[in-house]
Amino acid sequence: MAQPIFDIKSLEHSYGEKTVVAIERLTVHPGSIVGIIGPNGSGKSSLLRLLGLIEKPARGKIIFNGREVEPFSNEARFLITLLPQEPILMKRSVFSNVAYGLKLRGNGRKIAKEVEEALALVGLPSRDFARRPWYALSGGEAQRVALAARLALKPSVLLLDEPTASVDAASAQLIKEASLRARRQWDATLIVASHDWQWLYEICDEILHIFRGKIFGTGRETIVFGPWQQLTAKNWGKVLADRQQLLIPAPPDPKAAAVIDVLSVSEEGSKTSDREVVLNGTVSRLSLERKIGQLFATIIVGDLPFTVGLSLEQGRAHKIFPGESVFIRYRIDQIKWI
Repeated sequence: MAQPIFDIKSLEHSYGEKTVVAIERLTVHPGSIVGIIGPNGSGKSSLLRLLGLIEKPARGKIIFNGREVEPFSNEARFLITLLPQEPILMKRSVFSNVAYGLKLRGNGRKIAKEVEEALALVGLPSRDFARRPWYALSGGEAQRVALAARLALKPSVLLLDEPTASVDAASAQLIKEASLRARRQWDATLIVASHDWQWLYEICDEILHIFRGKIFGTGRETIVFGPWQQLTAKNWGKVLADRQQLLIPAPPDPKAAAVIDVLSVSEEGSKTSDREVVLNGTVSRLSLERKIGQLFATIIVGDLPFTVGLSLEQGRAHKIFPGESVFIRYRIDQIKWI
């Protein structure tokens, strides 16, 4: 197997007393597409800044192409680029913004051609946009110019932080297409943080779910937050909006969040064990993860969404269709805490 492009070891980073990243080990393979999902404030942007060598971690190592690298390291200066959620442009023309990194790298006489090609990748014809000043761009156009400036460098790693969150639909589509073209044309590694889960599950080779700075799953787990109350002699939990009881073991602390893996979904609600919890819900959405050919159903129980993975055959056999009433099962003794 090829050497990882990133090999992360015991990585920690804090702002003041708050730890925002705490990852023991993470490897990213060259040419792969890795998605990062998680709620706001979970550490996604902080992790991307560390990988982009913009900030120095408080502890741990970032190994890039087999070598430990520091912020703004010469070994990776033009090989790793980060596109932040809010575009940052210099108060110059579109051409000057896209050409800036190329000039620093010393591309010389090829700059005009490379700027034109980069703008074309994001759907901005050079003849119409090259001379346009930064202030004459819409939000979506500004984000595409910022992306073009990074694509012009043909980076080995393209880090995207919510690249389509604040742009119009047309710009979002062009940004997605241009990012994937970087992977196809020069085998760039893409690491994308986004709330657009459906897009990520369509394109990614791997999904990382980050919460409180830690990676703990693939994003298909259900996270349930407290407050918790003792409902039975043995179990804690909470009463849901429809009066069903979500049961858990005693939480390790009041702020702990429960990670629940749904074991199965079916049309009938009988239990097979005292440690098993069965809840009735309604299928709200189906999505197909093309890379593995698996169907995922989002099921609303009370006011909580649960996710379960199924084969296409299971989905048909159990009548898993939007609007259908179904039963989900999980085991109390398999709940994890974060």
